Amino acid sequence: MALLRLRCEIAKKAHRRFDVDVDANSPYIGATWELQGETAFHLLLEQLCLVPAFDFWLRMLVLFETPAGFAIFKVLDEGKLSKVEDLWKDFSTSELARQVVKLKAFSKFDNTAEALSAATLLIDGKPSKGLRKFLRAHCEGETLAVADSRLGNAIKDKLKIECVHNNAVMELMRGLRSQLTELISGLGVQDLAPMSLGLSHSLSRYKLKFSPDKVDTMIIQAIGLLDDLDRELNTYAMRVREWYGWHFPELAKIVQDNIQYARAVKLMGNRANAVNLDFSEVLAEEVEAELKEAAVISMGTEVSDLDLANIRELCDQVLALSEYRAQLYDYLRSRMNTIAPNLTALVGELVGARLIAHGGSLLNLAKQPGSTVQILGAEKALFRALKTKHATPKYGLIFHASLIGQAAPKLKGKISRSLAAKAALAIRYDALGDGQDNSMGLENRAKLEARLRVLEGRELGRSAGSIKGKPKIEVYDKDRKKGAGALITAAKTYNPSSDLVLRLGGENNVEKPASGQEESHLKKRKHEEVELMAAEAEGVEAREGEESEKRKKKKKKKAEIEVETENNEVNIEYEGEKLVEKEDKKSKKKKKVEAVVDSDEPALGETPQETSIKEKKKKKKHKEVEDGGNQDDQEQKETEKSSKKKKQKNRE
Repeated sequence: MALLRLRCEIAKKAHRRFDVDVDANSPYIGATWELQGETAFHLLLEQLCLVPAFDFWLRMLVLFETPAGFAIFKVLDEGKLSKVEDLWKDFSTSELARQVVKLKAFSKFDNTAEALSAATLLIDGKPSKGLRKFLRAHCEGETLAVADSRLGNAIKDKLKIECVHNNAVMELMRGLRSQLTELISGLGVQDLAPMSLGLSHSLSRYKLKFSPDKVDTMIIQAIGLLDDLDRELNTYAMRVREWYGWHFPELAKIVQDNIQYARAVKLMGNRANAVNLDFSEVLAEEVEAELKEAAVISMGTEVSDLDLANIRELCDQVLALSEYRAQLYDYLRSRMNTIAPNLTALVGELVGARLIAHGGSLLNLAKQPGSTVQILGAEKALFRALKTKHATPKYGLIFHASLIGQAAPKLKGKISRSLAAKAALAIRYDALGDGQDNSMGLENRAKLEARLRVLEGRELGRSAGSIKGKPKIEVYDKDRKKGAGALITAAKTYNPSSDLVLRLGGENNVEKPASGQEESHLKKRKHEEVELMAAEAEGVEAREGEESEKRKKKKKKKAEIEVETENNEVNIEYEGEKLVEKEDKKSKKKKKVEAVVDSDEPALGETPQETSIKEKKKKKKHKEVEDGGNQDDQEQKETEKSSKKKKQKNRE
């Protein structure tokens, strides 16, 4: 049987030419087809009965990365990939795994540096140069299964190789990883484990050393240590003051600075030595003279040499910590100028470092908006304000920036908002930009200072009377009622006709009235004014009399209330005395009533109107006395009932 060559033109996203051996008697000899898609290609093969012959062209290749190099496996049975759930059974043993896949090619790494560079590129989803050469040599015109979809897209764009990534491929990768040493000859477990460990260590070191100048972890640690040092220094300095204060208490008021105090104590020791010592290197001349005078007349106790030695050692600790703090601050300033120069130019070294430490890292801080940067550090106050429905805070850590400190209290909120917005831009530029200068930060700082001056100018203009700064001239309004110093009532106009002219000297110095009518008019006006003045005086006297009567009545009521309370207290003390006191009260009340009745008789020389008024007043007093008596009787009954109940309880 003769075999002839059958040529098929198949367009599967790109035209490919295949040569097939068929029987000489086949009716398809000399025919040429141009088919679109993979399904048409399968139909052709089924018609030709050549599916087994074309099977090896349709088989998939698998790209697998190892610490030793790249491996390409050929899938021998694609039908098993359709059953993803049972695929792990085919890789349970090495014999079953060899029936599914077979090693086609392997590209070995020459050294650790090549392996590290290839691994870092694969993490970013990019193929290395060696991988591209390897794929061009062995995967031309084939379908490639990859573990990363980003890597597959890059290979497809650059090498024009079809890539596949799905659940079946991921399950196949797991099976290959479990039987890797059996499928690749010459790669043992004892070699693979050290290679993977060394590559992982190199990769982690590379990530840390990727940008050593941009590592903000050092800033976070430095600012944390600086705050701890400040707390410790304060504690130690106060301990020195308290300890040495028993020997020389006046020194604490003379020397205010903690470092100068520690140096003076270390140099002086016993206060008796202060007169003969020179403190010019430590203190100013005036302070030195005051110290020597106070040392002579000090009221402190005597201290032994052993105690002074321990105090001096504590002073050495304070001075050593202060020197180390100065070095740490210089280090922090240099690191901030390197890592975040624009942020440092805007808010300063300490505030910028605290913002980075609070955010976790410079990159995390760059993801925050300006509104978050503004209140960063005031989270507790923010949530308390939201819970209690009060005003939210306007600033957090950014409050300690110099720009906000320069602003007036009314403008701190506006400046903090503007500064936070510019700081957010500076942080993003420092974290993600390539520049190392602080030009952006200096430019934004100049803009903020100009805005602060504009806002302060507006405030000055408003206080002067207008927005533009020019004083605004207002027309006088006599009936105006606005403002603290404004008029409450309308202003009275001046009446020149009410002036009195005194005649001094002769007739030449005084103007004479024109006629008799004018003189009579002036006299009437003066008479009316005098009457008004007299009426006003009488009204004032009447008001004062009414007020005095009211005060007297209030005093009488208070006195009566006090007497009643005293009587009630006496009634509660002893039951035997109650009856006597009740009788006395009743007799007193009767006497009062009789006196009121006796006084009802009219006096001689009184008019009937006056007598009627007096009778009405006496009736009112009589009623008040009777009402007061009834109230007293009720109170006495209530006290008796309560005392009886108490006795019954005690008996029970």
